[in-house]
Amino acid sequence: MTHRHPALWGRIALAAGFALSSTLAAAQPFPNKPITLIVPNPPGGLVDGAARLLSDPWARVLKQPVVVDNKGGGSGNVAYGLVARSPADGYTLLASYSAYHVGNPALNPKLPWSQKDLAPIALIAAATNVIAVHPSVPANSLGEFIAYLKKNPGKLSYASQGNGSLSHIGTEMFKAQTGTAMVHIPYRGSGPAIQDVLSGQVQVFMTTPPSVMGHVQAGKLKGLAVTGKSRHPSMPDVPTTAEAGLKGFELEAWVAIFAPAGTPPDVVNKLSSAIRAALDEPSTKARAATAGIDLRYMPPNELEALVAREAKFWAKTIKSAGITID
Repeated sequence: MTHRHPALWGRIALAAGFALSSTLAAAQPFPNKPITLIVPNPPGGLVDGAARLLSDPWARVLKQPVVVDNKGGGSGNVAYGLVARSPADGYTLLASYSAYHVGNPALNPKLPWSQKDLAPIALIAAATNVIAVHPSVPANSLGEFIAYLKKNPGKLSYASQGNGSLSHIGTEMFKAQTGTAMVHIPYRGSGPAIQDVLSGQVQVFMTTPPSVMGHVQAGKLKGLAVTGKSRHPSMPDVPTTAEAGLKGFELEAWVAIFAPAGTPPDVVNKLSSAIRAALDEPSTKARAATAGIDLRYMPPNELEALVAREAKFWAKTIKSAGITID
């Protein structure tokens, strides 16, 4: 006669229950739990703004929460390394900033991640940049600003979102093209940088419209030029660099979503299709227009080609301009 110990059978039943639950969870279609979207910047600015703009409509399409998690520091490398080492299951994703993605590898060959560690999901936004200065700067046009810099080399300082950011690389390109000199003051994102620019502690900031357009509209900063092919609709009185006399100087930033390399293709495609649907919602477009964010969808294969092109361009630009990590 076999004796069945109640406690033993209870443990066996419990273990079987856990196994069944795990099997059922695995069998459920993706996604079946919240998704974490890592942002490599503190709150504020283009990347954080674009990520938060996307998160709510994206969550509605996916029918799962999308949690935005800011992991600033290390010029974005903290966040990039974290996502690169995460499970390739589609539940930990990166809101990537163009300058970090294609600039950091050219600036530092010893990164805790590489471009091959990240799988493209979709481009979500692009933005021109604005050359903005504190009202104390005695210049009301880009030409006057360049003339003042040439007469006063090293007198003004400029803010950046951090070493290797587009505001850093772009301003160094501006200095090289115009033969001027300013002191670089790196910050950990647009939020902290803009506070010191508004106070006049730092006088110059070249950054994306969401960070400065409200202050330009309110007269707290002077917008001297936008670095795109056309004027920004929220700042129609601010000329392009070409209109202001600085031809050949254009600077555009983008934000895109990436997953850890090895994420299954069906998961990548589902995430990308859901992004496209989320960006197409009228409410998303309206919020983007108010925030000064230019929504721009691009599927995985086109995003991969964009990264390859820009990686070559920025590596050449950084080397020719002699840009280094301060």
